[in-house]
Amino acid sequence: EVHLVESGGGSVQVGGSLRLSCEVSGLFVEDYAVGWFRQAPGKEREGVSCMSRDGSVYYRNSVKYRFTISKDNTKNTINLQISSLNPEDTAVYYCAADPTEYSDYEVCNEMHLEYWGQGTQVTVSS
Repeated sequence: EVHLVESGGGSVQVGGSLRLSCEVSGLFVEDYAVGWFRQAPGKEREGVSCMSRDGSVYYRNSVKYRFTISKDNTKNTINLQISSLNPEDTAVYYCAADPTEYSDYEVCNEMHLEYWGQGTQVTVSS
């Protein structure tokens, strides 16, 4: 059985940083396309940072140069380092994985990926 469990969310002030981690069991992340998504209240879920199976990376324009996605194949985790946070980053953040050979862009724009975590809340206050 596959499980994805996010951690690292919290409440931070504008300009702060967080490191989100997604612990994965039941599959090997090195063999999967992965991504981080977020959903703010009243808005649709959106892909913010995604990695294809071959390691290419896509970032949503609003998070470029502030978010960094990575995989740790030894620990079997998917990570998201986020910095220079602003109130518009407030959302529930979800990790996801899929075995399909999507491009990095496709991963972030495909809302029907196979495996999803339950989410971790990030709240940014001014």
